Amino acid sequence: MTQSHPRISKAVIPAAGLGTRFLPATKATPKEMLPVVDKPAIQYVVEEAVSAGLDDVLMITGRNKRPLEDHFDRNYELESALEKKGDAERLAKVQESSDLATMHYVRQGDPRGLGHAVLCAAPHVGQEPFAVLLGDDLIDPRDPLLQRMITVQEQHGGSVIALMEVAPEQIHLYGCAAVEATADGDVVRVTGLVEKPDPADAPSNYAIIGRYVLDPHIFDILRKTEPGRGGEIQLTDALQQLADDEKVGGPVHGVVFKGRRYDTGDRGDYLRAIVRLACEREDLGPDFRTWLRSYVAEEMQQS
Repeated sequence: MTQSHPRISKAVIPAAGLGTRFLPATKATPKEMLPVVDKPAIQYVVEEAVSAGLDDVLMITGRNKRPLEDHFDRNYELESALEKKGDAERLAKVQESSDLATMHYVRQGDPRGLGHAVLCAAPHVGQEPFAVLLGDDLIDPRDPLLQRMITVQEQHGGSVIALMEVAPEQIHLYGCAAVEATADGDVVRVTGLVEKPDPADAPSNYAIIGRYVLDPHIFDILRKTEPGRGGEIQLTDALQQLADDEKVGGPVHGVVFKGRRYDTGDRGDYLRAIVRLACEREDLGPDFRTWLRSYVAEEMQQS
């Protein structure tokens, strides 16, 4: 019989990165505020947390990240102007972001890695399991990954990470997990983790993507974790300790995701994500797809 574990209610979104890959656009604008069609990337992430039942959201920010707070706050002047114009559709869109969730913010201070960013959430999270969502990975709402991870954590306890199979030559771009099969086809037992290994040394082609459901014991481990790869406190190093000793924080499981994921952390993938999402929109898709086919056809004729 499966065990019942505490219900998760809090989501943590690390958003203190500098976004150097998108300079100069991110010189004064947080990378999380770059638009994906007509919404900033960060709103998709908060919407995903809320859809999974997590409406208490803590965002880990840094310097020059004030626009994140402004986006999820009320803008009375803009709302009043839209109301006077009778523009109910745009008014609803503006109000949607401020009504999504109960938002909290804390500054990371020094950018010392993902593990340190997660540790900044300890006072807010307390002794409850919680979810971590990275803003570079957008998960299609039709493929509810986070909800599945929460279900696995409630059944087994411990921590759960999201995994995706990638080509072996790409594994050096990700954290990588050594795994064992379980009775559930999409769930594996994680026995080891390596941060961005050389392909020859990788234990598998299961890459860690930006969704975690973590046991609060992770905080005790992160406080003692020394800087690892890149001189940063790596979350994978702390998860390795949980996987090594299940008596401290329970086991580590992985949910193997085969759905639609949009990587907005890379310029090329960011553009591809916009094209994919725009093509699937009912209001934009038909005209945009027609133009895209025409454009591609012209390019092929010229090449």
